[in-house]
Amino acid sequence: MGTRVELEHRAASPVGVRVTVEAQLEEVDGKRLVFAVTAVDERGVVGDGRIERVVVERDGFLARLQ
Repeated sequence: MGTRVELEHRAASPVGVRVTVEAQLEEVDGKRLVFAVTAVDERGVVGDGRIERVVVERDGFLARLQ
């Protein structure tokens, strides 16, 4: 489950240009996972940042939502 997103806009991409996003796992701390993310188009980096996620037990999580 996502818990935090930090993104920086670095450059604009023209309409119609393909943007590719790559995430790389940087840190594992128990159930907490931190990924570095980079978005690039044909001209270079257009954004970067970090995404934090936490592993949760699916059935218990869904039961708490009801």
